[in-house]
Amino acid sequence: MNFLQTFENVVQAAIAGLLTGSIYGLMCVGLALIFGVMRVINFAQGDFMMIGMYAAYYIFSLFGVQAVFGNSLGPYVAILLATGVSFVFGYFVHAVLISRVSGTKTIQLDGEGHYAQLILTLGIALIMTNGAQMIFGSVMAALRTPLTSAAWELPVGTNISVFLNKSRSIAAVLSVLCILGISLLINRTRLGKSFRASADNPVAATYMGIDVNKAHRMAFAIGIAITAMAGGLLATNYPFHPFVGLEYVIVMYAGVVLGGMGSIIGAFWGGLTIGLVQQLSTLVLPTQLQNTAIFVVFLLIIFFRPQGFFGKNAERT
Repeated sequence: MNFLQTFENVVQAAIAGLLTGSIYGLMCVGLALIFGVMRVINFAQGDFMMIGMYAAYYIFSLFGVQAVFGNSLGPYVAILLATGVSFVFGYFVHAVLISRVSGTKTIQLDGEGHYAQLILTLGIALIMTNGAQMIFGSVMAALRTPLTSAAWELPVGTNISVFLNKSRSIAAVLSVLCILGISLLINRTRLGKSFRASADNPVAATYMGIDVNKAHRMAFAIGIAITAMAGGLLATNYPFHPFVGLEYVIVMYAGVVLGGMGSIIGAFWGGLTIGLVQQLSTLVLPTQLQNTAIFVVFLLIIFFRPQGFFGKNAERT
């Protein structure tokens, strides 16, 4: 293999990694928002993403979206509608279950509620996974569009061209726009200020008139909706099944830790890094060892920078 061919392969893999990593970054941001505001380790985040995938799939195929908007635009309309459904579902789950072991209720629980949170979210994950298998079956599903198998050609130099998959490119653009929207929400709105206050000091926030439990509920619902949207975008390129949440929850936690616990923008960069490593590793490793490459790089980064890309060292006395 000559140098130009190798260079073309590296550039192609890097572009594919950036496009896929943008979607990973979006799903990581959903988890980072929940942990950053609520300090809840949600083991069910991957399964909420799986529910978002199936919601988009069935909204597209059974509720007339395909007939009205067509095969190219329809899936993205279905994804937006599924994001709204996931927000309502997340809001309901927090109101009924998560609120019992988070927010102001943690004062009454051992370990500030973390033990109960771990068991509860793990139980929710198991219920959703097995419930989805009973309802949807174990057959692979996909939200494929005509754009999934189409690409734009991008010349790089005289004799080299790389290809941008249209479906992945649109998903990456939507992911970045969503990240910008979340950033504006957190930094420029009253709701965002309540999120930050509740995360920094829940007791002081309560004294300032902020309903911490309501802020947590909104943060949880938005975090679920963001990850569900990422799942829908991922479903336009990759098939999925009821157990897909377990595969991607590992990616989410790795991205959040890489970016720095509690950092929203850091979680996006963590997911982007994972996408790059995953795609570049295919140049030298079999596809089955992609996750091995991810965690080798993960361990190296954590070894040299334990707080992650945007995390801060905490000083304890």
